[in-house]
Amino acid sequence: MNREKRQAIFERLREANPHPTTELNYSTPFELLIAVILSAQATDRGVNKATGPLFRDASTPEAILALGEDGLRDYIRTIGLFNSKAKNIIATCQALVEQHDGRIPRDRKALEALPGVGRKTANVVLNTAFGEPTMAVDTHIFRVANRTGIAKGKTVRAVEDKLLRLIPKEFLKDAHHWLILHGRYICTARRPRCGACPIYDLCEFPDKARYAGADGD
Repeated sequence: MNREKRQAIFERLREANPHPTTELNYSTPFELLIAVILSAQATDRGVNKATGPLFRDASTPEAILALGEDGLRDYIRTIGLFNSKAKNIIATCQALVEQHDGRIPRDRKALEALPGVGRKTANVVLNTAFGEPTMAVDTHIFRVANRTGIAKGKTVRAVEDKLLRLIPKEFLKDAHHWLILHGRYICTARRPRCGACPIYDLCEFPDKARYAGADGD
């Protein structure tokens, strides 16, 4: 895919959604971090159902520490892997209090040092909470990047590096959200809705004509 096509793709995505953001509910960088940790192998909708009551009662590292691991589990037991997530969140809250005065660090190395926080989670926090031009490549973005031809790669890191290099700079801050939403609602895994795709003519997916009638029916 050439530069002109990528430019046109992101212009259209921006026109359709000028101010994209995460579908996770949060009001502070700390709440976002906890929500993203919980979102691994879970839906945003499921996470929001759990974090609504949790953040109402405990929205700081200190408050979650006061709940304890058992108390935290009561709030998040509807989420997959809730036992290990509760353990990691308590350890992360402890680290935030002891090492960062309870604040979320705006630094990749410091974020990735927190229990349960990997590169993807750090990228989401850096991008969504702090406006950094990072790219958190999940299954949706990996699929969209490869299927459309925007940035092909065999590994998540390869796709991340290519996206950061190939996406025009003016779109980098919001590109993560545009691509994840496109993958979640249009360029779906099993039956992409090519008939409803705003970038259909620019996409380089070889089988797109096969799905051109798929518009959500």
